[in-house]
Amino acid sequence: MRIIRGKYGRRRFDVPTNITARPTTDFARENIFNVLENRVDFEEGPSALDLFAGTGAVSFEFLSRGCSEVTAVEKAATQYSFIKKVAKELGDENLTVIKGDALRFASACSRKFDIIFADPPYNLPDFGKIPELILNSDMLKPTTLVIIEHSKNYDFSHLPHFSEHRAYGSVNFSIFDMSE
Repeated sequence: MRIIRGKYGRRRFDVPTNITARPTTDFARENIFNVLENRVDFEEGPSALDLFAGTGAVSFEFLSRGCSEVTAVEKAATQYSFIKKVAKELGDENLTVIKGDALRFASACSRKFDIIFADPPYNLPDFGKIPELILNSDMLKPTTLVIIEHSKNYDFSHLPHFSEHRAYGSVNFSIFDMSE
């Protein structure tokens, strides 16, 4: 896993061979963060939530670019341990890692975030309902950006606050802007 840019840019970490996650490709991650950099002032230290964190690559990219607080939610023990290990190696105390179910977390959490990123397993039952769960949650501020990573099989453009769709290879992102 490679952190692309920011204070930890170019750092590499060996991902365990037994992970069950499908990490966001470096190409897709770099491009979606280029989009985010045009929409978010990372110098102001926004807070971010990474649901279905997997290897934590997105969480570490948020930290590297200036997020003051990042919460990563991951259920799988191998991925959770890997995220904790990398955070310790970086010595960054602005990351909170929660071992648990991302959907339950999103349903129960009342903490507000500036950015919410969700990369659920594409084969997750009821995948299509995840954006609505997040958009109807108590985690949103009037200016929150929500990014959902998904396959080309989904079109979320009919949902409220939909802002744009981006595709990078086989990776698709739907962006929702609560201020729109």
